[in-house]
Amino acid sequence: MNFVYANLSTSLATTQPGWLTTLQNLVGPMVACMVAFLVVFWLSTVIWTFRDIRARTQDFLLQIISTVAVAIFPIAGVFVYMILRPRQTLAEIYERQLEEESLLAEMTERQTCSNCHARIESDFQVCPSCGQKLKRSCPKCERLLELRWTFCPYCTTNLAGAPMPSMPGMANMQGVPNSNIPMGGPIPGNRF
Repeated sequence: MNFVYANLSTSLATTQPGWLTTLQNLVGPMVACMVAFLVVFWLSTVIWTFRDIRARTQDFLLQIISTVAVAIFPIAGVFVYMILRPRQTLAEIYERQLEEESLLAEMTERQTCSNCHARIESDFQVCPSCGQKLKRSCPKCERLLELRWTFCPYCTTNLAGAPMPSMPGMANMQGVPNSNIPMGGPIPGNRF
């Protein structure tokens, strides 16, 4: 009986239909291609994770943990990494810091009136909004000087004894208000 069963199994193996043999010949390479694709995909996710985390943080331990997690748990590791990774790259953080520093520098360069905080320019002698005296002219070289300076840095004139020149239509700006000009109001005869 064993002999008959053995002959029957060998005769069935040799007499398989042609389409079944062709299918077996196609399935083997297709499975090999699918496995190769999955290995390449897995390897590419590991490399991408390593490059991405290096662009986002300088913490070496976090770089290794993220890469190993994606290597061990390919699909779940990538999803967890995408959720937990830092939002910005180091380059984006650096660029944002430069923008903030630029805005801060621009704000500090912006000059304002000490009285009404209106925007003024560096060559204004008075504030166009409130009439506050901002600078004075040197009596000798007539260049604009800060009010607190006692010497002209351009012609070395001593300004300590020189009275501050008054401007036509201006109130006394030495701290004593003029009674006929309302505080903060327009100055009569002044075009500002």
